Amino acid sequence: MRNILTICRRELAGYFASPLAYVFIVIFLVLAGVLTFFVGNFFERGQADLQSFFTFHPWLYLVLIPAVSMRLWAEERKSGTIELFLTLPIRLSEAVIGKFLAAWIFVGITLALTFPFWLTVRFLGAPDNGVILASYFGSWLMAGAILAIGAAISAATRSQVIAFVVTATIVFVLIAAGTSTVLGLFEGWAPQGVVRTVAGASLFGHFTAITRGVVDLRDVIYFVSLIVAFLGANAVLVDLLKAE
Repeated sequence: MRNILTICRRELAGYFASPLAYVFIVIFLVLAGVLTFFVGNFFERGQADLQSFFTFHPWLYLVLIPAVSMRLWAEERKSGTIELFLTLPIRLSEAVIGKFLAAWIFVGITLALTFPFWLTVRFLGAPDNGVILASYFGSWLMAGAILAIGAAISAATRSQVIAFVVTATIVFVLIAAGTSTVLGLFEGWAPQGVVRTVAGASLFGHFTAITRGVVDLRDVIYFVSLIVAFLGANAVLVDLLKAE
């Protein structure tokens, strides 16, 4: 645990040592505000909730989270520092978890900076704070799942651009799988088991379920399983690099 925390602190400090962190935070907050108040019609809805804010999180993460995850390992491979990094007296699993946690905490900090949205809705009405808190938790879990996917892809290539594009493509497929448009393509001819499987693989579907205020264990297990599976794939890919 000490090594994981050391790596986490090192990586997290690296984010804020460059303009990348501040650019990401500003872009996220600006886009979240625009989508919430103008596209989501926050005031026109006349409801004291943050549904118009959280509805767009999957699509925000589709673009912004791969921009964070693409540098996790691809940058190390391109610069050649990965060989030095892997010679440190740490386990491979500690390196993978430490780098992932740093990115996840960074995204969590960015998400926490959206608290003025919560203050705004509390000023205008009497929202269900439990639903809002559950939605924040679900959003952070979803961000962690996307980061884990991106970390695995980043370990498979030296190019950050390729890591970004591939990660965004995979995430788009997982998000779109739960939309009515995609499910409509299967309904009517595919067995219900297939339709349920497609819907069950959706990031959007599991996140939407949490934003209703019900933190179902199945939804939490889904996100945690994605994180564990792709961090495992990340470790395998990095281990292959050591054998090169």
